[in-house]
Amino acid sequence: RELLDLTCRLANTLKKYGIEKGDKVAIYMSVSPLSVAAMLACARIGAVHTVVFAGFSAEALAGRIVDC
Repeated sequence: RELLDLTCRLANTLKKYGIEKGDKVAIYMSVSPLSVAAMLACARIGAVHTVVFAGFSAEALAGRIVDC
């Protein structure tokens, strides 16, 4: 239940900032329950998402975002 509540709140926040179905979102955060909720929030509203973590170089990060 807590994960669902957090996911819905994040989805509403993304929509408030103009993210819609089909938009691309890069999630740059550490592995945590919040990152899982962020991925689920993107899926909930239909946004395409990619997850990148701090271990990526600047070039790898840029490549992932462009490929998304």
